[in-house]
Amino acid sequence: MFKRNLLILTVLLAAVMELIDTTIVNVALSHMSGNLGATLEDTTWVVTSYAIANVIIIPMTSFLTSRLGRRNYYIGSIVVFIACSFMCGSSGDIWTLVFFRFFQGIGGGALLSVSQAVVFEQFPKEKQSTAGALFGIGVFIGPTIGPTLGGFIVENYSWPLIFYINIPIGILAAVSCYFLLTEPPVKVAVSKVDWTGIGLLALGVGSLQTVLERGQTEDWFATGYITLLTIVSVLSLAGFILWELRAPFPVVNLRVFKSKELSIAALLTFITGIGMFTSVFLTPVIAQRLLGFNPTETGLLLLPGAIIAIVGLIVSGKLLQSGVSPVIIVAAGFFCFIYFNWAMFNMDLDTSARAITDNLIFRALGMAFLTVPLTVLAVSSLQPKDIPQGAALNNMMRQLGG
Repeated sequence: MFKRNLLILTVLLAAVMELIDTTIVNVALSHMSGNLGATLEDTTWVVTSYAIANVIIIPMTSFLTSRLGRRNYYIGSIVVFIACSFMCGSSGDIWTLVFFRFFQGIGGGALLSVSQAVVFEQFPKEKQSTAGALFGIGVFIGPTIGPTLGGFIVENYSWPLIFYINIPIGILAAVSCYFLLTEPPVKVAVSKVDWTGIGLLALGVGSLQTVLERGQTEDWFATGYITLLTIVSVLSLAGFILWELRAPFPVVNLRVFKSKELSIAALLTFITGIGMFTSVFLTPVIAQRLLGFNPTETGLLLLPGAIIAIVGLIVSGKLLQSGVSPVIIVAAGFFCFIYFNWAMFNMDLDTSARAITDNLIFRALGMAFLTVPLTVLAVSSLQPKDIPQGAALNNMMRQLGG
């Protein structure tokens, strides 16, 4: 029991570390921009490159786990993550930082989906809602606490520390996994690498993200390369879907979407990802650039909501376990989030920190009520051998929405 609990704590720590890095840089963008002599638009690629890498690698985690072995792949990913964290903190110009940030995202991809699969393995079928609540704490708290932690570090130290802080945590997680992590009970045999699928996925997602990131700045389709990348993205992703459905050993097994529960969960998780990551990206930028808050004040805006969200995650898990319909919990989550967006829509330059914090509490409750039932629903009807792929695709949809 002690080893089981320590393993759960370890993989949750690794997942939280990965998700914190999704948003910890948000409050440091202005400092990075000034320190590295870059525009804010160029500096946002520090966020975007990480997201692109995540979206590319996360759906491949099931394949890579089977090909390399779960223990080897997971520990190797942690090593890549902490090595690139060091290089990010040591970067002397913006594009070196973006380069290593991309590969940090490649390393971080495994820390999310594999962690979820490991947590769910530790609980019987009737207690999957408990597993969902535990993993949900990491999924939600990571992106939410990131700006708070980042604000404190930037205000009191310097921005490279937001990357260096990963190193001791990553080493601790890697050592713990070396002794505790085992191979999954059901392992899918892979005898051939699907290089075509990998290439189409990377090209399609990379092109799509570039279009979304640079489109408005470049006046969308009035710019040649935006038009070209849009065409490349559509053709690559369409080709990827057709290829993966026919390939004998697909890098991403899209056939798991035959599960109605996974398909519904993935769609709603995509919408949740839009809400979760948009709000934790825009709020710090607005607070610092328009309202004049310092990084610590900005980070503290999100902290009360993060604390309340932990309670919400536990409550939603208990409600599911007691037989409350997940439809009711998901509906309550969306109503809370709709109210949050309506309240933030009415914000102006005189809006107080207290008002923003109060609004963010509704965001936190909404996300908490959405995370657990959707995480459980995604894998509820899958065979044990398909759970890692289903978990990976659901996590990909959250990151893609973000």
